[in-house]
Amino acid sequence: MTRYLLLADEREQAMSAFLIVDTKIKNTDVYEEYKKLAKPIAEKYGGVYRARGGALDIHESDLWSPTRIVIIEFPDMKSAQAFVDSEEYAPVKPLRRNNADCTLFIVDGG
Repeated sequence: MTRYLLLADEREQAMSAFLIVDTKIKNTDVYEEYKKLAKPIAEKYGGVYRARGGALDIHESDLWSPTRIVIIEFPDMKSAQAFVDSEEYAPVKPLRRNNADCTLFIVDGG
């Protein structure tokens, strides 16, 4: 019984987290540069891009009408938060913020 509880705790700690961004790009040239710079930083923190602006098939939009969705999977919430708050990402973030309207959030995969 004790071993089972330990395994359950280990699984909880290993749950992925997803950084999700909805982006309405205003300046495509600068945003392309942002994408090139942000990707290796996200990967350094364990991020794996799962969706990056692919086609959307919206079935309901009572609360939100997404524009361009990016989903990055991280090993856990701490890794996703560390990426967003990192010193490496700090000078890159304004390229996104100044050239696109965005909603960014992190959701726990557990």
